[in-house]
Amino acid sequence: MPPATPLLDTVSSPADTRDLSLSALKQLAAEVRAETIDAVSVTGGHLGAGLGVVELTVALHHVFETPRDIVIFDVGHQAYPHKILTGRRDRIRTLRTGGGLSGFTKRGESEYDPFGAAHAATSISAALGFCAARDAKGGTNKVVAVIGDGSMSAGMAYEAMNNAAETTKQLIVVLNDNDMSIAPPVGGMSAYLARMVSSGGYQSLRKLGRQVAGAFPKPLQQAARKAEEFARGMVTGGTFFEELGFHYVGPIDGHDLDALVPVLKNAREFEGKPVLVHVVTQKGKGYAPAENAADKYHGVVKFNVVTGEQAKAAAGPPSYTKVFAQALIKEAEKDERIVAITAAMPSGTGLDLFGKAFPRRMFDVGIAEQHAVTFAAGLAADGMKPFAAIYSTFLQRGYDQVVHDVAIQRLPVRFAMDRAGLVGADGPTHAGSFDVGFMGALPGMILMAASDEVELARMVATAAAIDDRPSAFRYPRGEGLGLEMPAINEPLEIGKGRIVREGTAVAILSFGARLTESLKAADLLAARGLTTTVADARFAKPLDVDLILRLARDHEALVTVEEGAMGGFGAFVLEALAAHGALDRGLKVRTLGLPDIFQDHDKPDLMYAQAGLDAEGIAAGALAALGLDNVSTAGRRA
Repeated sequence: MPPATPLLDTVSSPADTRDLSLSALKQLAAEVRAETIDAVSVTGGHLGAGLGVVELTVALHHVFETPRDIVIFDVGHQAYPHKILTGRRDRIRTLRTGGGLSGFTKRGESEYDPFGAAHAATSISAALGFCAARDAKGGTNKVVAVIGDGSMSAGMAYEAMNNAAETTKQLIVVLNDNDMSIAPPVGGMSAYLARMVSSGGYQSLRKLGRQVAGAFPKPLQQAARKAEEFARGMVTGGTFFEELGFHYVGPIDGHDLDALVPVLKNAREFEGKPVLVHVVTQKGKGYAPAENAADKYHGVVKFNVVTGEQAKAAAGPPSYTKVFAQALIKEAEKDERIVAITAAMPSGTGLDLFGKAFPRRMFDVGIAEQHAVTFAAGLAADGMKPFAAIYSTFLQRGYDQVVHDVAIQRLPVRFAMDRAGLVGADGPTHAGSFDVGFMGALPGMILMAASDEVELARMVATAAAIDDRPSAFRYPRGEGLGLEMPAINEPLEIGKGRIVREGTAVAILSFGARLTESLKAADLLAARGLTTTVADARFAKPLDVDLILRLARDHEALVTVEEGAMGGFGAFVLEALAAHGALDRGLKVRTLGLPDIFQDHDKPDLMYAQAGLDAEGIAAGALAALGLDNVSTAGRRA
């Protein structure tokens, strides 16, 4: 007999799952899991979270009429199985590659992605917006938010839940508890109770009980209500969510389709108040190497499917992240007031190393950037020296606190802004594009950018020495240049840059890690007979105005270079030039930075080339400023 056609081959859209039996759904889930593992082994990406929600994803698309019914996945790390089931299987091996599928949900990619997500705890708020729109239009479709227990550490989730019951009578929140942080693993009895609690019969029984209790004197009515809530809380652990106005169902085994499907069907039909379905899943489920790994293969590079062994990159220089951590440890060894804060990214920011060295001086506050910033402000107000290590893209979530709780009070919080600039495969949601503009706008802020790992270590030392105002320094993702690190990291002079190469025709003023490409651009210009001065600005605030005016006075053209969006370093330099009349003397200026678009994911080198921030693009900008070539580059802005 010829081998049976895989069930997954017969599923081109979620509609093809609607008439499948439970046994067929189990087979489909197994095939989706295998497809996910095989695809990510080729592309790399987020694996563990997706493996944990395979059964849940299959059940959701089986029960709900997507895309008419709205399903929003929080963060999007777990969306690969969803993409496989929603017509994107043929492109699943293009994940996170140039021109390929996004690693997150993306509105422009599919009608099954009703809301783009890549940062945590946005799903319930967005879902509530869909509910309000539906209710206003008299619609009947269902809306589901799928959120992980890690995202529930972010305050935004509770802001939305607190508002939900007053906004709509029909919203389903699926709490995907994959870390056993809310409830222990559950068995058949818990699944049975969850089905019972979500069923129409149970609801009728509760309604009858309330009616009977309504005939009691008021004190007995209140006692009966409290007793019922207490009993349900003892059985299901849902009292907290009930207090927020949700009907709680669970906990339920998120890998048991026999339990999942009927509970989701009951939740779909429930009316009168929002529903929270609590499912317990296992991150990395069904793939032994992921199940046995400490991080459950949350994020992986290409790997061998049979062994789980991940491809090893050739040994290179330490990453900027590691250099930051090592430099901070050095400073902390000298000053016991230095403490470090991360918002659920200890390994991503390098603070896991700091935590091993100083376990009592490292604080992980969870996915709560707003809290992290104000927590750091409180530490600074009482004489400590806090370093808040937060990715540039995530610091955006705490900007109000940076303004009100740090900058206005002139508190010396030090912001270590990792992943500054473009980040490659994670795309525009994770790019550190805007921090120069939004941090540089704040009075009293000191803002630095490292051109290499030695400079980064010196900026850590500089920030540690600043006691009278806030400071921030930015550095990119990836490896350093392989420079020899000094034994002692000498602090920089505040607001002073440096000349790296002297020339006469054109000056390139680089802010950050494009300095190497700026030097290569100078070589290209030299080949055309144009000697070039290359300077490392080091500071965007305060600016080295003396250096800028010297470059303007001694050169025909000045080109600024930065890994940031419009309104950043280049704008600051133009303002300084205008204020000192330098533009009146015929100086030719070009400001090169990220183009005024959200760049799609690709390899970082290609993205920087598209932005005109590689050596060729910088050289072209200089030639255009001089009027020697009619060159237009994507990154040219002024």
